[in-house]
Amino acid sequence: MYSFILANRVLLGIGSWFADKKDEFYMNFIKEDRYMYLVNGLWMTLRITFFAVLLGIVLGVIAAIVRSTHDKTINEMRPGFGKCLLIFFNAIVKLYLTVIRGTPVVVQLMIMYYIIFASSTNAMMVAILAFGINSGAYVAEIIRSGIMSIDNGQFEAGRSLGFNYIQTMYYIVIPQALKNVLPALANEFIVLIKETSVSGYVGIMDLTRGGDVIRSRTFVAFMPLIAVALIYLIIVVIFSKLVTVMERRLRNSER
Repeated sequence: MYSFILANRVLLGIGSWFADKKDEFYMNFIKEDRYMYLVNGLWMTLRITFFAVLLGIVLGVIAAIVRSTHDKTINEMRPGFGKCLLIFFNAIVKLYLTVIRGTPVVVQLMIMYYIIFASSTNAMMVAILAFGINSGAYVAEIIRSGIMSIDNGQFEAGRSLGFNYIQTMYYIVIPQALKNVLPALANEFIVLIKETSVSGYVGIMDLTRGGDVIRSRTFVAFMPLIAVALIYLIIVVIFSKLVTVMERRLRNSER
C-alpha cells in the first residue's frame, strides 16, 4: 500500500513538472511568436558567418602568400625595388597579424562600429568586416604553416613546367597546403561561428541576442538560453560532419 502511494506521488510530481514545462515552453516560444526571435537571429548569424568566412579566406590567403614568400625567398633576392616592396608588405602583414591576434574580437567589433564606421547604419556589414578581418589573421597563419610544409621540390617542379612564382603557388602549392591544413581551417570556422555571438554588443539581432530578448520578455532564462546553445551545437556538429566527409574524399582522391 505504501509503495502504491509513493508511486502515485512520483507520477503526480512528474506530471506536474511536465505541465509546468509545457506552460514555460508556450510562454517562451509560442506566445506572441517569440520563436521568431531565434529564427531571425539564426538567419542573421548564418549570413554574418558566411560572408565573414569568405572575407577571412581571401585576407588569409593573401597574407599567407606574402609571409611565406618573404620567408622562402628574401635571402635569395637581389637588392632592389622588388625586395624592398616585399619587406614593406611583410611588415604590414606582420603588424596586421600582431594587432588582430593580440586584441579581443569584441573590442575589434566595437571599434569598427563605434569609431571607424560610426556614421554607418549597416551594422551587419560592419560585423562582417570585423569578423572577417579577425578570422583572416588566424587563417593566414594556418595557411602559411601549410605552405611552409610543402617541399621546395614542388616549387622547382613548377618552375620546370614553365610556371612563374605566382602560377606555381596557385596551381601547385596552395591546393596541397589547403589539404594539409583543412582540419585547422575547419576548427577556425567553427570558432568564428561561435564568435559571432558577440554581435549583440553593437545592436545586431543575432541568435544569442534573440534568446536574450526572449529571456527579458519572459524573465525565464533556462529555456531560451538552452535553445540557443542547442542551435549552436547542432550547427557545429553538422559543419564538423561535412568537414569529415570532405577529408575522407580528399584522402580517397590521393590513392
